[in-house]
Amino acid sequence: MNSTNTHIDCKTCRTHMPDLLLDDSYAAEHPELSTHLASCTDCATELHDLRATMELMDAWTAPEPSPYFDSKMHVLLREEQAKQPEGLWERAKSFLLYSTGRGLRPAMSGALACAMLIGGGTFGLYVHQAQATSSATVNDLRILDNNAQALQQMDQLLDDSDDDGPPPVS
Repeated sequence: MNSTNTHIDCKTCRTHMPDLLLDDSYAAEHPELSTHLASCTDCATELHDLRATMELMDAWTAPEPSPYFDSKMHVLLREEQAKQPEGLWERAKSFLLYSTGRGLRPAMSGALACAMLIGGGTFGLYVHQAQATSSATVNDLRILDNNAQALQQMDQLLDDSDDDGPPPVS
């Protein structure tokens, strides 16, 4: 934040709250924050509450676990692992939720390949049938159009050979 800017809003002040909590010299480096905190009771209250929470967290000590915690946890884990799911749906649900899916990858790849082959073959047959099912009239018109184009090309070749001069003698 630029130190020449003396006006600061609450949103900007709240973005600087972690720096104010962790570094005591941060407020001295940014006097606009100190000015805002002196004039805004909401931001000053929030900073005070955050400092009180941090002091409580510093004073708190975690309770020591029971000496038998590890052994009890291992027993519970072994019991859960040994327990079988009740029915087919429960087994399928637990398999889908907790497995990595590595066993399904080859099957899914094969299924995807089959689906692509079936889809591609169906599309190819559909396109082939769409072309083959045109009426006899349309086919005759296509043949006539191709013949007309071939005749035009032949006429152009003959016209070009007449312009070159006499044909070569062999």
